[in-house]
Amino acid sequence: MTEPGETPSFRLGYVPGATPGKWARIWAERRPDVPLELLGATTDELVDRIRDGAVDAGVVRLPIDRAGLHAIPLYTETTVAVAPKEHVLTAVDEAALVDLADEIVLRPQDDTLPWPGDLPGHAPAFEVATTAEAIELVAAGVGLLVLPLSLARLHHRRDLAHRPVIDAPRSSVVLTWPDAENTELMEEFIGIVRGRTANSSRTPGRRDDPPSGAPTPAKRGPTRRRAARRR
Repeated sequence: MTEPGETPSFRLGYVPGATPGKWARIWAERRPDVPLELLGATTDELVDRIRDGAVDAGVVRLPIDRAGLHAIPLYTETTVAVAPKEHVLTAVDEAALVDLADEIVLRPQDDTLPWPGDLPGHAPAFEVATTAEAIELVAAGVGLLVLPLSLARLHHRRDLAHRPVIDAPRSSVVLTWPDAENTELMEEFIGIVRGRTANSSRTPGRRDDPPSGAPTPAKRGPTRRRAARRR
């Protein structure tokens, strides 16, 4: 959070694979007076930093401990299996978990999918620390990897391909922030995420908005509306 006397800023954390660039561009257009700082980290790290005030909000993957936090859903990701380009899996447009039954399926320690039980297929005989390490192993022909599409794109390699797995668990992404009275900047960012326009009644006024009591532009008359319909 911004301390008294500091230049105001809004700090947004995001997990690997998330793409907050569109929101950052809209923020820069609407609030050029307030820098938006982006911080990449894991979900657990971001939740801790939100609670201790190091960041104002975070784009994270569920599940999280919701105690003391607001959260609004953003999207649910497609789950894909990553395999070498010459693998038989790449001959189909989509796969099911049963198609992985005879494969070695890697599960790195930073896996983000909410598996209800064991993974499909056979577990490797060794631990895999990170998704990046698992991608290297897939490229070496050691096994397959099931993960959210955004992470498959983040770790894209020309010698690998991915296919949707229609019945695999899916990763839900949310925007989360402290469960307290929202600041003006927090309300502004929520409005951007929810697609509100700059003139929305729920979006705080900008510095160049007309002052209270200033005349508002006249509404279009019926003649203008009829003309539009004849086009």
